[in-house]
Amino acid sequence: MRMVITRFPPSPTGYLHVGGARTALFNWFYARHTKGRFVLRIEDTDTARSTQASADSIFEALEWLGIDWDEGPYFQSQRFHIYAEYVQKLLDTGHAYYCTCSPEKLDAMRQNAMATGGKPKYDGTCREKILPKSNDAVVRFRAPLTGTTVIQDVVKGDIVFQNTEQDDFIIQRSDGTPTYNFVVVVDDITMGINTVIRGDDHVNNTPRQIMLYEALGAELPVFGHLPMVLGKDKTRLSKRHGAMSVTAYRDMGFLPEAMINYLIRLGWSYGDQEFFTREELIEKFSLEHIGKSAGVFDIDKLLSLNADHIKITPPRLLTPHLLPFLKAKGYSAEEGIYLDQVIQTLNARSKTLEELAESSRFYYADAVSYEPSAVDKFFKMEALNPLNLLIQKMEATPNFTVAVLEAIFLSVMEATGLKLGKIAHPVRVALTGKTASPGIFEIMEILGKEQVLARLKQAVRHIVDMK
Repeated sequence: MRMVITRFPPSPTGYLHVGGARTALFNWFYARHTKGRFVLRIEDTDTARSTQASADSIFEALEWLGIDWDEGPYFQSQRFHIYAEYVQKLLDTGHAYYCTCSPEKLDAMRQNAMATGGKPKYDGTCREKILPKSNDAVVRFRAPLTGTTVIQDVVKGDIVFQNTEQDDFIIQRSDGTPTYNFVVVVDDITMGINTVIRGDDHVNNTPRQIMLYEALGAELPVFGHLPMVLGKDKTRLSKRHGAMSVTAYRDMGFLPEAMINYLIRLGWSYGDQEFFTREELIEKFSLEHIGKSAGVFDIDKLLSLNADHIKITPPRLLTPHLLPFLKAKGYSAEEGIYLDQVIQTLNARSKTLEELAESSRFYYADAVSYEPSAVDKFFKMEALNPLNLLIQKMEATPNFTVAVLEAIFLSVMEATGLKLGKIAHPVRVALTGKTASPGIFEIMEILGKEQVLARLKQAVRHIVDMK
């Protein structure tokens, strides 16, 4: 069995969006699943719109997703000499010819075809003229006039095109630059690409590309055209649906593992399983499980999946992704046991890394800022006695563990006759500034004796000053 070689060929005319990222992931996981190779190619022949900044942003997005490449990146702009060689091959074998029809003549040709109910296409005026090369000549491919061209698509099944619907398309412009369908075929042949997985917006390009493969005597690759990604209203995905750059999701606090999991599931399935790790996808991904229906991008489902991945990711693996968010808020956070403990108390409560970072504010703040509603509800005068008793007992204990703290709370409950809630709620506000938080005993153990006592004393002063 031949080695599978896939490719991802983005155009550097903008950022990598979710549709492009999904295509890259399908190719990458299929290559990794089959122990094949994955090639990265930058299709930058559109020199007017292509920029290095866009190429760099694509590399950045792929690297964040953990998509590496075995070959490349190749740049089409550096391969024009190869394209010229293949244009000459087609000219030499009679599969291409020079055409000098002017733009005005071509426009009149199209208008006449439409007026008579025909398809607006080139009518073959120069097909048999055997014209020489000239400054105003383009090179056209000599397409077959009869028969059919069939795409044997592993996703959609066979797709049949009547050759009479095709025309002698241009493969090289008069300025010597090659056209898209031609360079794609030359690249795929010379790079050994034998599996082409791409969006179904390329279906109409494929018959022309098949004709070129056959004219060049090259073996056809396996074609698989992916269904589109739509918004929740079932229209083409756009910015209003959440079609931002992949790195924008990173900056919003999504984990790459969650993004990968979600995008792969937009058009691919494995039974009823929704949650996948990268390792599981490498093991299970196959072309046979790609669906024919369009995927619907739902930011709420992505958030839910992100929460699941945050919850199960070990703190040490989550830390590199979380630290930039903590640093951006000015927290003196660093990798280590303290941050591990912080994550363990908050990871089950956070949908994004941004949310997790915001929730951890009280762990890093020098002084707690109280929510007004929390103060109104729990900083009552009757809270002073239990708070002072807690301070007294905590100052006297050499150990500051969950077990010791639970025993201290129990003794204060017995001394005051109060239930745990009457004591715990003011303490929670004192420690975090909020009415909801992780377990207070875990929080206190993480914050440590010195910080807990300082915050309890701050709360006592605040209550006294409210008199």
